[in-house]
Amino acid sequence: MSTGHTDPQRRERILVATLDHVAEEGVAGVSHRKIATRAGVPLGSMTYHFSGKDELLREAFTRFADQIVAVFERYLSGAETREQAREAVTDLVHAVSEGARRDLVLAQELYTLAARRPEYQELTQAWMRRSRALLERHFDPDTARQLDALIEGLTLHRALDNGQPHPRALTAEAVRRITTA
Repeated sequence: MSTGHTDPQRRERILVATLDHVAEEGVAGVSHRKIATRAGVPLGSMTYHFSGKDELLREAFTRFADQIVAVFERYLSGAETREQAREAVTDLVHAVSEGARRDLVLAQELYTLAARRPEYQELTQAWMRRSRALLERHFDPDTARQLDALIEGLTLHRALDNGQPHPRALTAEAVRRITTA
């Protein structure tokens, strides 16, 4: 097999395989051997690219956080007025909560790690700062903080409510209440 130097996609495949594995089996089941098998790479590639399980998980979760921030950016970047920003936040909640269950599971796995380990708490704090900065393009810092928490909470509630998740109008009303001075 080729070395990491001749396979520029290898590192990326490993990170994707790590996130897929965590989404399906949780953080506790991560090992270099399992991820190498899932990524279709030699076991030696794991230690070539990552010093250990923690570095692998931190990089994989950083990649995941970057993807979520990109979703925020995609929804919020086109808003020019306060009302458009409210609509964008409402759309964001529904898009994320109705999206891939994988992302919800990955977020919860990351939050659990962050509750126990400072290095993951730093990662989630950086993620929140970036999300809030995008919201602060449209709202003051305190409102952005409240909206960020609302987005997280509503997304979780909508995604976990298999029966009747709350309608868009209720999300829009919550956003309006928070963003009205």
